[in-house]
Amino acid sequence: MAAFVLDSSVALAWFMPGEQTPRTEALLDQATETGALVPGMWPLEVANIVLVAERKNRITQAQRVRALAALAKLPIRIDTDTAGHAWDSTFDLALAHGLTVYDAGYLDLSLRSGLPLATLDQALGRAASACGVPVLGMRGA
Repeated sequence: MAAFVLDSSVALAWFMPGEQTPRTEALLDQATETGALVPGMWPLEVANIVLVAERKNRITQAQRVRALAALAKLPIRIDTDTAGHAWDSTFDLALAHGLTVYDAGYLDLSLRSGLPLATLDQALGRAASACGVPVLGMRGA
């Protein structure tokens, strides 16, 4: 069973230089022990962010290879129903809370699964709190 819904901001903080915090490291430990749940677009989103970071020389090729290999080893379960909610509940959440549809996908998954949301994104965290979803990872969370 997954401990939380994991968004890309937390996962990438684990591997981007200078972005680790005690909160993100604790979430990595928890994900390693009990797993995490992610929406269907998560692997594409993470891969794209890592690609852009490498292209901008923020990380090296070796760092990219290590990060993606480490993520692949984690017990992360990908939700196969994400796309099926894109045009209804996810879209409605995006509209109601001023989120991108991508970010609303994380919130929708938290609501559907009953799991807390691990995010560093302030707007997403506020929307989750407004919906009664516990938020992990942010200051004060």
